[in-house]
Amino acid sequence: MTESELIGVIASILLQASPLIIAVCGETITERVGVVNLSLDGTMLLSAMTGFVAAYLTDSLILGFLAAAAIGAFFALIVAFASIRLRQSQVAVGFVLTLLGDDLSAFLGQNYTRLPGPVVQKLSIPILADIPILGPLLFQQNMVFYFAIGTVIFTNWWIFRSNPGLDLRAAGERPDAAFARGVNVQRTRYFYTMIGGALVGIAGASYSLAIKIGWSEGATRGFGWIALAIVIFGGWSPIRGALGAILFGATKALATLLQRAFPEVSVVAFNALPWLLMIAVLLLVSGDITDRIVARTPERFHKTLRRILRVSPPGALGTELVER
Repeated sequence: MTESELIGVIASILLQASPLIIAVCGETITERVGVVNLSLDGTMLLSAMTGFVAAYLTDSLILGFLAAAAIGAFFALIVAFASIRLRQSQVAVGFVLTLLGDDLSAFLGQNYTRLPGPVVQKLSIPILADIPILGPLLFQQNMVFYFAIGTVIFTNWWIFRSNPGLDLRAAGERPDAAFARGVNVQRTRYFYTMIGGALVGIAGASYSLAIKIGWSEGATRGFGWIALAIVIFGGWSPIRGALGAILFGATKALATLLQRAFPEVSVVAFNALPWLLMIAVLLLVSGDITDRIVARTPERFHKTLRRILRVSPPGALGTELVER
């Protein structure tokens, strides 16, 4: 493989990972505020269909992405309302919405399958695009990639560096203490859950408008579950989550290359590689396995390894609020 071919493969991996990065950022926001939204897979399917159909009918990419964001925010609102107001299980409601979104996308999108429609075009950034290696990788992409990078940077700053982000984390870690400080925990959870859902919706539309062009049934099936796994792998950090999404994309690319190199091996074996990686990573960051790995290393590395490997969810993740 030549240098230019390698750069092309890496650039493709970054672009392919962009929608997943956006979804991971959205779910990170949602879970940081204390809500588990398991509707991601169905949300992304329905948003991918809705975004493409809206863009197709209006010939407007902006309206397509806005329609997808509205779908994502609406599904997230249902999860938040069922949890906060109706005191229902977030997990159960999210799972039902996943099945609903999957079926609705197949039913409502059946007349728009594999139709040509608007496509997000490549947008090279002048001067920066001419930088060797970095130019083709980072500055000759499309707006979905740039939006994903901007979302990671802004989300990380908002959660960990801004005053509203402190309220967000407080609502997800210690809601009673946040309420005592004057934070309206219910309103905060509603707001950020919908913001996170809107980002998941945009991620779904990104697949049908920029990655897997057009709509077909099940186009993004499975990616919502991957996004949920990456949020855990990333320790509820947007930057680590983005790296996890890129790692997943690289593993898929590796599976494709291996499939070409070893055609006699079953396709199923290579397609399972990214999923096996996610399972291995989730096991790696679990407490017991992390402790065993750290114990086998020199003591001077213990603190660093624990900080890198061990992750812990927000303290009040998935818990019900006492209505005030």
